[in-house]
Amino acid sequence: MASRDLYPQEILQVVLDKSCAKAQSSVSTLAVLSVLAGGYIGFGYLAYLKVVSGIPHEWGSLATLLGASMFPIALICILLGGGELVTSNMMIMSLGRLAGRISTKMLLRNWVVVCLGNLVGTLAMAFFLGHYVGMTEGSVAEKTIAVAEAKVHMDFGRAFVSAVACNWMVCMGAWLHFAAKHTAGRMLAIWFPVMIFVLNGFQHLVANMFVIPAGILAGADITWGQFFFNMIPVFLGNVLGGASFVGASYLYTYKDTLKDCAES
Repeated sequence: MASRDLYPQEILQVVLDKSCAKAQSSVSTLAVLSVLAGGYIGFGYLAYLKVVSGIPHEWGSLATLLGASMFPIALICILLGGGELVTSNMMIMSLGRLAGRISTKMLLRNWVVVCLGNLVGTLAMAFFLGHYVGMTEGSVAEKTIAVAEAKVHMDFGRAFVSAVACNWMVCMGAWLHFAAKHTAGRMLAIWFPVMIFVLNGFQHLVANMFVIPAGILAGADITWGQFFFNMIPVFLGNVLGGASFVGASYLYTYKDTLKDCAES
């Protein structure tokens, strides 16, 4: 393919190839890259909390906008620098499975290893930087607790729908970044869809793995049981958002072009 950016049907072929590569990755590779990805999510959320906590309440939604503009750096580090994020893999691996390129066992292996690795990375960030260093304590604690409690206190149905919308945008950012041929274009492709999910406070599985434990450690009225229960609707919603609204939709639309893309 030429140096131009890719068309949607060409992105589909790239993502399918990516699903095959991920399916062939060793467990140790997936584990290391997923822990790193969890760490990057932690850095992104710390930046968001730092910004919104330091802006006067009178600024209203502008504070949220400025904070939301910081978080996409996490996804940029993951997608461009190297990392395994279970939410974007929900789209990539589901697409590979639906197209018959990988097996269900390969898909589940990836999701389980990457999800656990993401959890380790985010928990480490929440404890060591958030709690031990104090980056989610002090003046930032109020916002950390407020965000964590808002996530946990959302009922199952609303958390599920919010999670669908969230991963629709996250996976759209991942999808679009495959289209760009240059680093700047890839960064911009990731930035704005991801910023939308943060701006609206949607439920993201891995982001919640950081902010809810950080809130608990900062003194939020949340139990660990509530944290793990929150993961159920958010996981399911994220799967639907990524696998259906991005993966399955584009596979259905462009499946007849796959042979041409592979030959080009």
